[in-house]
Amino acid sequence: MRCTTARLDLAPIGVSDSAALLHVFRDADVRRYLLDGKSVPADWVTAEIRSSERRFAGGGAGLWAVRLLGDPSVVGFVGFREFFEPPELQLLYGLLPDHWGRGLATEAAAAACRFVFEALGWVEIRAAIDVPNTASGAVLERLGFRLERTTDDGTAFYRLTRRRHDDAR
Repeated sequence: MRCTTARLDLAPIGVSDSAALLHVFRDADVRRYLLDGKSVPADWVTAEIRSSERRFAGGGAGLWAVRLLGDPSVVGFVGFREFFEPPELQLLYGLLPDHWGRGLATEAAAAACRFVFEALGWVEIRAAIDVPNTASGAVLERLGFRLERTTDDGTAFYRLTRRRHDDAR
């Protein structure tokens, strides 16, 4: 389940990542769109870790901690988490602001997409972003996601099919 890219090491999140992930999720710029600006408590991060571990243990996909190759520091996360009712696994990613603008989110998200398409046989991936989060929209578009719809509350829904992913490679 570990993935590496040209610049990144992605490992499933675990309890040992709790403090580092709490730091990432509490960063004001990271949580602005991801958590609607709300700060999260440590037990929220622990619950996210446990949920991700269950998804991986059940043969599915969870969240990976993102590290630069050769550096043990967690700089972000990428992977899949349930959103909405009924629950739907969606692509999710976030990096500390010091690492923005270098293509790392695209690189990490591409690795996560490749994993679920190739290792798990998924045929499509969904993602949702806040419309003002244009940087995240650009990441999705670089990966080949297509905008499906935008809701009145300002959420943009995207989809990537395996065929489009394979064609983009």
